[in-house]
Amino acid sequence: MIPLARPDITDREKRAVSEVLDSGLLALGPKLKAFEQNIATYVGTKYAVACNSGTSALHMLIRALDIKDGDEVITTPFSFVASSNCMLYEGAKPVFVDIDEKTYNMDISQIEAKITDRTKAILPVHVFGQPVNMDEVRRIALKHGLAVIEDSCEAIGSEWKGRKAGSMSDAGVLAFYPNKQITTGEGGVVVTNSEDIAKLCYSLRNQGRGIDTQWLHHIRLGYNYRMSDISAALGIAQLERIEEIIARRQQVADLYIDKLKDVEGIVLPTLDENVRMSWFVFVIRFESWVDRGLVLEMLLDRGVACRPYFTAIHLQPLYTDMFGYKEGDFPVTERVAGGTLAIPFFNKITEEQIDTVVTEIKRAARYAAIADPEARFKKLWEDVG
Repeated sequence: MIPLARPDITDREKRAVSEVLDSGLLALGPKLKAFEQNIATYVGTKYAVACNSGTSALHMLIRALDIKDGDEVITTPFSFVASSNCMLYEGAKPVFVDIDEKTYNMDISQIEAKITDRTKAILPVHVFGQPVNMDEVRRIALKHGLAVIEDSCEAIGSEWKGRKAGSMSDAGVLAFYPNKQITTGEGGVVVTNSEDIAKLCYSLRNQGRGIDTQWLHHIRLGYNYRMSDISAALGIAQLERIEEIIARRQQVADLYIDKLKDVEGIVLPTLDENVRMSWFVFVIRFESWVDRGLVLEMLLDRGVACRPYFTAIHLQPLYTDMFGYKEGDFPVTERVAGGTLAIPFFNKITEEQIDTVVTEIKRAARYAAIADPEARFKKLWEDVG
């Protein structure tokens, strides 16, 4: 099996983790502070507050911005579900706008029509690592007095007109799950230039304790969202290599684009000219006349890992039950989600493995494009011999 993703761990990372284990300072130690400082410097913000996941980071920002029961946040239905769930934790409602069919990011032209007197914020998601047009998002937010939460969980190192993802809003979020560009095992971070937001997140991640008060002095409801020094040490070592990692992922993306560019029925990623891309995943999309489900089955059967990426949030059972969403509510999202497929993408994938993936995609797409099941089987049987 060629895996879908695999973290890039070297001896540097192993030594960093071992040093923490040997030190005995496994939590709330010097590595956590160092990781936060390094992230803030890299992204270009004054503060970084590390925590145990990107989901936790998003939740803390919803709390920090006082978004609560009855409030609304405008966001995208084409994302990992956490970007919408974080609002539900506080009783707020995600309000969806459809997406742009080329970039898969939220269609900014639809935002203002969704603003009501209950709208508190806009939460753009940099899907697959490609930043949203943050100039326009900030313009709309300023015009209507709204906060902006920048979900950059998939986009560390990406840039919009030279500015790093996460640095172009009231606060941003990065994440470090093992399939991300860099990993801390599990982990996330809030990045912001607001001292008030940072201080509140420091408290929220640590059971609501005061920043400058006694150890067991809790001034608000908080959570155990802390990141360990073990994870932070891994993150420090990974961050030292991030430009090398981004460059390698670009090489892999370039190979896929070159080898798949002439395959009929496949839509390749489209990048905005203002974007410097840090690739999170590599997602292809099949035209409507190609059976994506059959392609997936055939690839898995041939040892090529793949996965639909993403499925539409508004059609998840939780959201249809809570809000009554139905098919047809966001047609571009549904059309895109019905055809996308993430294929093996990681730093150390070899060109031989890429060629295997491409060969199997071409083979599967050929048969999945045939409408008649009997003719499809006949051609497949003839090909096998």
